[in-house]
Amino acid sequence: MEVLRIGNASGFYGDRFDAVREMLTGGELDVLTGDYLAELTMLILGRDRLKDPAAGYAKTFLRQMEEGLGLAHERGVRVVTNAGGLNPAGLADALRALAERLGIPARIAHVEGDRLPAPEGVLTANAYLGGAGIAACLDAGADVVVTGRVTDAALVTGPAQWRFGWGPEQYDELAGAVVAGHVLECGTQATGGNYAFFTGHDVRRPGFPLAEIHPDGTCVITKHSGTGGVVDVGTVTSQLLYETAGARYAGPDVTARLDTVRLTPQGPDRVRIDGVRGEAPPPTLKAGLTRLGGFRNEVVFVLTGLDIDAKAQLVRDQIEDALDRAKSRPAELRWESARTDRADADTEETASALLRLVVRDPAPEPVGRALTGAAIELALASYPGFHVTAPPGKGAPYGVFEAAYVPATEVPHTAVLPDGTRLPVPVPAQTREPEPVPQPPLPEPLPHGAVRKAPLGLVAGARSGDKGGDANVGLWVRTDAAWRWLAHTLTEERFRQLLPETAGLPVVRHDLPGLRAVNFVVTGLLGEGVASQARFDPQAKALGEWLRSRHLDIPEELL
Repeated sequence: MEVLRIGNASGFYGDRFDAVREMLTGGELDVLTGDYLAELTMLILGRDRLKDPAAGYAKTFLRQMEEGLGLAHERGVRVVTNAGGLNPAGLADALRALAERLGIPARIAHVEGDRLPAPEGVLTANAYLGGAGIAACLDAGADVVVTGRVTDAALVTGPAQWRFGWGPEQYDELAGAVVAGHVLECGTQATGGNYAFFTGHDVRRPGFPLAEIHPDGTCVITKHSGTGGVVDVGTVTSQLLYETAGARYAGPDVTARLDTVRLTPQGPDRVRIDGVRGEAPPPTLKAGLTRLGGFRNEVVFVLTGLDIDAKAQLVRDQIEDALDRAKSRPAELRWESARTDRADADTEETASALLRLVVRDPAPEPVGRALTGAAIELALASYPGFHVTAPPGKGAPYGVFEAAYVPATEVPHTAVLPDGTRLPVPVPAQTREPEPVPQPPLPEPLPHGAVRKAPLGLVAGARSGDKGGDANVGLWVRTDAAWRWLAHTLTEERFRQLLPETAGLPVVRHDLPGLRAVNFVVTGLLGEGVASQARFDPQAKALGEWLRSRHLDIPEELL
């Protein structure tokens, strides 16, 4: 059976630089992809382009191609990446200049049309395109395809559409490629990176993942032989739950049904994905908007030894009084206490707690001198042992990410072929508004038996992440007995009890029994998104690990 081998060499802007060479030289490959665009990255690129209109793309990728372009050409590997960011045409031009300088006859194409008219005050506005434009560029003979904002999975659906000739209504095949793309998109998170059960594997330098995709949309997730890390049902499940919500995973090419996914081990470091069903995509495209939200600053006070609560209250009163006296008071103040102190500690650091003050304001002045003056002037006039982790600076701008939806018919998705021909990409003829999937029936509960209070993470793995201001926490277990317990135990109410920060927020649980998994979506936990840094863990990366550390009554038979 014909197989398309698609590898990944980047999960974010800043990922392992050598991954491109490792993937091109480590084994057989047909297409190499790289994902460089997180929500925060678009804001960073937007600020870059304010300084230099010729910027706006991931410069790291261009440096990687100094060596990678020749390696790919020698091995006949196509390269597909969203490193074009806000300026895919600019990156394509830079790649042509690089190819000419290196004497490599590489054919470069790019995809554009994702850029939307930006409302007043918005820095960047981009729709998430699908893979059809990538497929058109590859069909025209492109060796390298550069895109702007596309869905992460489009880097895989595009090459699969091209190789297998799938039509826009072959939903099951497209959905299989979307699931493969979602597993690959974050690089080593599929091969043991950030994995809950990492202690059972050597994950010091995990290899990057690849998918062997078949014409029917099924695939095998694996990695190059001899690389570190691990690919097993757990690592793939973990990544499938990352930054998703319900059973319907909607995108511009297809809506994939995550509740139909089947995972089967196929030997060492090989997991087969099949059974995936697809439906017509929605009539709208998701769009990401970024803007400057204002200015922020912070100061962290160190409270050591005795009377921690009293020390915290004193400095809070002093700062509040000083800000009241200042000519400009920040619009928002947020105090957070981290009780990292221990009684009778044998080091000063472990005897200390941290009190963090974060301030925000639309203007820079109230978070600058007003805060720095108030904090520094207390150096000899506050609690015993007064000091801070670092002097407060001038304050810095922070960004805000917002999601919106636009009709697909209003987005001029365009493939710019290697010869310069501009090919409009048609929108899907059939669409369907995604509706919530009814919760599947719960399994039979475990019989009553002896229980022991223990951390949830002894039984369940977790992975958490962000989508704008919302967080998701996916949990899965490895046996049917553990699923029978988890499905009945970890309700939305119990979730809020275990994570008190979520108590006043909307929490929705989605069940995926085929993966023995539940996925919780917490609306508003992250404020206005990662760039606004509204929370200690602004991307909710460790939210799942916090949940795994919480104690509850667990059946002895599971322990």
